[in-house]
Amino acid sequence: MGTLLIILAILLLALVIILPLVEKYAPKGEERSYGKLTGYILPLAAVLIVVQIVRYYFF
Repeated sequence: MGTLLIILAILLLALVIILPLVEKYAPKGEERSYGKLTGYILPLAAVLIVVQIVRYYFF
């Protein structure tokens, strides 16, 4: 349990430090195009669900 809390604390600390730095140094004025990514989300979610079902029943 202690190891889990240490890992979670490190991840939270990294998130608090890295996220503001990424936002600060991100290029301004460019529009971010997420159109291509949204086409992949549902198929990848479906594949993930199928893989989890196979893993649950066979492994």
